[in-house]
Amino acid sequence: MAIHWFPGHMNSTRNAIIDRVKAGLDVVIEMLDARVPGSSSNPLLAKLTAGKPTLKLLNKQDLADPARTQAWLDHFNALPGTRALPLDASVVAPAKALMRECRALAPLRGGMNKPLRVLICGVPNVGKSTLINTLMGRRAAKTGDEPGITKVEQKLVLENDFYLYDTPGMLWPRLSPPQTGYNLAASGAIGRNAFDEEEVAIELIAYLRHHYGALLEARYGLGDVAALDDGELLERLGRKRGAMLGGGRVNMQKAAEVLVYEFRQGVLGAITLETPEEYTAWQAKAAEAEQAREQAQAERRAQRRQR
Repeated sequence: MAIHWFPGHMNSTRNAIIDRVKAGLDVVIEMLDARVPGSSSNPLLAKLTAGKPTLKLLNKQDLADPARTQAWLDHFNALPGTRALPLDASVVAPAKALMRECRALAPLRGGMNKPLRVLICGVPNVGKSTLINTLMGRRAAKTGDEPGITKVEQKLVLENDFYLYDTPGMLWPRLSPPQTGYNLAASGAIGRNAFDEEEVAIELIAYLRHHYGALLEARYGLGDVAALDDGELLERLGRKRGAMLGGGRVNMQKAAEVLVYEFRQGVLGAITLETPEEYTAWQAKAAEAEQAREQAQAERRAQRRQR
């Protein structure tokens, strides 16, 4: 089952970004979740701001696998016109460093006659508002643990010649490859009413058992994770945590909530749900599937015309 979530204010955000690009824009900051850097990188944003220098901030680095964070930094820094930094939005010094990086990306801008115009974007609940409050040294943006807190664009003056345009969190209408939707849901970027938590938890535990099995065992005492299927692991987790219904049955919804919540909070350990190589392979597979779907549609149309 694919996951989709594109509420009305995201369409408004898309239009606001188009208007901002037309009005003049020097640098784009895309804030990513370091636990899902590929999944949280917005292809719609890349299309809308094509050709603009980009600073990618891998936020929540304290929750992510350090080795994989470095692999993603190397991946992004190898792209033309792109710089990438790891970040914990609550730490002042790294947050301030982004202004230096933006100036390096647009060295011909600066001063009162040519102020640097920077757009900051990201998927919902990625920590953008927390970062802005850190930069401003005050509560300039609302924060919360649910996606979709920021609703309208706002202009912030970080320095006399540094203008930051903050936009609401935005996804894209069709989340592909499928792993993108599951990873964004697990990380908290998608409204909880838009996905089945048990389904997301099954996908999450399937990945964790292969790449972070020791962390699962250390946290939940599930035994040999390789000997059980994904559903059995989630059921055993529920039993361990007392998520029970009458008749000795496990409340799978509650078990799913426990797993997803503890992943988001970093309780399981430092985890990243994708590598650059994995994400590239997922994209290639999704592209093949889309090509096959389009070909099948074309063949059906041709058959109808021949009748």
